[in-house]
Amino acid sequence: MAIQAILAEQAVSITELRKNPAKYILDEPVAILSKNKPAGYLLNAELFKRLLDAYEQQSGASFNAEFRPSAARLQAVTRMGADVILSTSEHDLGDFTE
Repeated sequence: MAIQAILAEQAVSITELRKNPAKYILDEPVAILSKNKPAGYLLNAELFKRLLDAYEQQSGASFNAEFRPSAARLQAVTRMGADVILSTSEHDLGDFTE
């Protein structure tokens, strides 16, 4: 059985993270554990920016991290939303009125 290093001073289970995610957005990385193994790391915005800046400096490559879904992704999301709306019954809506 291989031991996995946890590269953070604080760790939180996914279950605990779900209860109060804002509690774990700190000035240092927080390890996110799944079944007592690191599944990922949570970074605050400033630390993430510094990490990207260091990556760009070291590699010489720029990292453009703007969220821009493709037209195909937007169409898929629109179809899913339409399917949900069209399959909703009056019972599901309850007391909703326009």
